[in-house]
Amino acid sequence: MSEQPHVTDSVAQEESPHFHPGQMNALLERQRQAYLNAPMPSLEERKAKLETLKAALLSHKDALCDALSQDFGHRAKYDTLLSDVMPCVGNIDYTIKRLGNWMKPSRRSPGLLLSPASVTVHYQPLGVVGILVPWNFPVMLSIGPLITVLAAGNRAMIKLSEFTPATNQAIRALLAEAFDDDEVAIIEGEADAAAAFSALPFDHLLFTGSTAVGKHVMRAAADNLTPVTLELGGKSPTIIGPDMDIDTAVERMIWGKCLNAGQICTSPDYVLLPRHKMDAFVEAYRKRFARFYPKGLASDDYTSVVNPRQYQRLTDTLEDAVAKGAVALPATETYRDDERHRLATVLLAGVNDEMRVMQEEIFGPLLPLVPYDSIDEAIAYIQARPRPLALYLMSFDEALQERVLVETHAGGVSINDTVLHVAAEDAPFGGIGPSGMGHYHGHEGFLTFSKAKTVLKRGKFNSAKFVHPPYGNAIHKLMLKFFLRN
Repeated sequence: MSEQPHVTDSVAQEESPHFHPGQMNALLERQRQAYLNAPMPSLEERKAKLETLKAALLSHKDALCDALSQDFGHRAKYDTLLSDVMPCVGNIDYTIKRLGNWMKPSRRSPGLLLSPASVTVHYQPLGVVGILVPWNFPVMLSIGPLITVLAAGNRAMIKLSEFTPATNQAIRALLAEAFDDDEVAIIEGEADAAAAFSALPFDHLLFTGSTAVGKHVMRAAADNLTPVTLELGGKSPTIIGPDMDIDTAVERMIWGKCLNAGQICTSPDYVLLPRHKMDAFVEAYRKRFARFYPKGLASDDYTSVVNPRQYQRLTDTLEDAVAKGAVALPATETYRDDERHRLATVLLAGVNDEMRVMQEEIFGPLLPLVPYDSIDEAIAYIQARPRPLALYLMSFDEALQERVLVETHAGGVSINDTVLHVAAEDAPFGGIGPSGMGHYHGHEGFLTFSKAKTVLKRGKFNSAKFVHPPYGNAIHKLMLKFFLRN
């Protein structure tokens, strides 16, 4: 989901003043000048920055856990450690080990036409990258992209969500310990500040959030021809194959739905399952939920909905579905705590396309169940809808696995698991169409935040002179005959 900013003159400040667009632009120009003064950081310098970032992250991990729990009302500590802190540490270690190879110019063939010459591709830092961060994973979705931004030799301005003020302060303290603000700067504020931020002439802009806000970000960036990477969302389906045991299917997918109370862009959004297995699915889900959270909503391991506003959106969506004929099947007897904005998973049977729950990304602990009578019907259902950020298949049938991979589109896929493909350090992450564009994890992240610059180099002998005019001589005719042959 998306959000919008306040801005800090220095990441070291206790309070973050409201910057107007001119001040934000001045900060951008200060970072750009610092970049121009050191446009190609060495491998050793980049590694040192990443090591510094890792040390700061580890020293502030407890403060980050406490701050996130404060912002959410309650957020399970292990949700933060497993999904925010640990992936960043792993990404830093992975990047440091491989960065030297990534930075090396790659040799390409000049081909017979351009010979003798050498052709190489050099990976040059872009300059200053803007990062717009949502509220659901503010550490992973700020530090995660920052890792590849720094690895590629850039500087960064990071716009944090106004919905996570305590976490913002903790992130600001972490980054102030590691960097000066002409290298990494934090900006906060409301919607007007976010709009101003996305309109700055960055060398690249990364936005993580809703599809609706992503459209506004892309329009603002277009005025500056700023390249954008959009990490959006959508309705990520889970298909339970006809061959799949229901208990196994639920075991494989429930953690991805319960993590962060479903407030994840890649959380399973709805389940397509054989019609005759609906009751078995509900029973299996309830049993597994009780095993995960024996105290129900009172379990410390279960995270709250981030704030009353998002809680109201979810309960309104639930009530809309029930009013239009859906049957609510809560995972536990006491499934709502309005005062503490806590909501257990609510399974929904009898859903249809008239319901808000089937029109919008849920981003929370509601889970519609869509029965099918044939796998052809399930695949057609996905094909008829916007391409999702993630797709999940529960099946050990290899022919079905291949069919789903070939016949459906999604930003990423997990087979017999959910969400964890996002944590693959050596693979790209990104959406397609309404669920986003571009990638920023691992090597693909390094490439996203680098300019791949082709360099052709000749020695003293200039073979290009043979194509110079006046045209039509014997060499031209022989060359055309040779290169344009069948």
